[in-house]
Amino acid sequence: MALSFENRVAIVTGAGGGLGRRYALDLAARGCRVVVNDLGGARDGTGGSASMAESVVAEIKAAGGSAMADTASVTDAEAVEAMVARAVDRWGRIDILINNAGILRDRTFAKMTLDDFRAVLEVHLMGSVICTKAVWERMRAAGYGRVLMTTSSSGLFGNFGQANYAAAKMAIVGLMKTLALEGAKSGVHVNAIAPVAATRMTENLPIPAEILARLGPETVSPAALWLVSQEAPTGVMLAAGGGGLAAAHVTLTRGISVAADQLTPETVAAHIDRIRDRDGETVPETGAAQLQGALSAPAAG
Repeated sequence: MALSFENRVAIVTGAGGGLGRRYALDLAARGCRVVVNDLGGARDGTGGSASMAESVVAEIKAAGGSAMADTASVTDAEAVEAMVARAVDRWGRIDILINNAGILRDRTFAKMTLDDFRAVLEVHLMGSVICTKAVWERMRAAGYGRVLMTTSSSGLFGNFGQANYAAAKMAIVGLMKTLALEGAKSGVHVNAIAPVAATRMTENLPIPAEILARLGPETVSPAALWLVSQEAPTGVMLAAGGGGLAAAHVTLTRGISVAADQLTPETVAAHIDRIRDRDGETVPETGAAQLQGALSAPAAG
């Protein structure tokens, strides 16, 4: 059965181009009314223009869809609240939020300024917090909501020259996992996507042209739409791009249990291979489950 977003209302941040534009177009094509949010700045977050968001709105309307443009910075809580209020005034509800806005200020950690570090965290992490906070109580009160966070392989696995970006993207995983737990009883599902796509965010990376040709945003959007659909799970991370789909997890090995009077750095060194052995690793459902795992770990022997 085809997924429908008829009569749903979505906010997509960073929707003036790349992945966000694709999400907005695809949601609108399935009946969703879309707030196309984009500051219209450069890749590093400087500048701003309404033209990017307005262009995507024009595309949606030309195809018979319904959309409105918004240029609020996701780091400006008052502007984000005003954006949400405009959408509610026009369409009466907010069902979906896709936190997609982002900037890059890539440098090795040795050359990175603290301002560059903070700026990336502010947009990716705090931008996701601010936008989610602005819709959270409305969704809880309605008994329905879908929030999609954007993480990255850089955060999950590390990437040279992206300490700021990686830190923000891994923090978003913790945010998503916690909000998935807190929102579940109210029908608010929160998931994350780790996309790989050829956009202006990746245009300076040393990726061969033949590979980039396979990484269009259209190869990510289907996974994103499923994660914000009525049928969506909660607390799930999907990696998507180039036709590939995979689930990402933060796992825990079985580890070992050591008596307190025998627990020394030397004990850790002696058993490190067994501690790191991934055979039988698990995916804890909550942080508290890590403690339970530690208490039930097999004896070091």
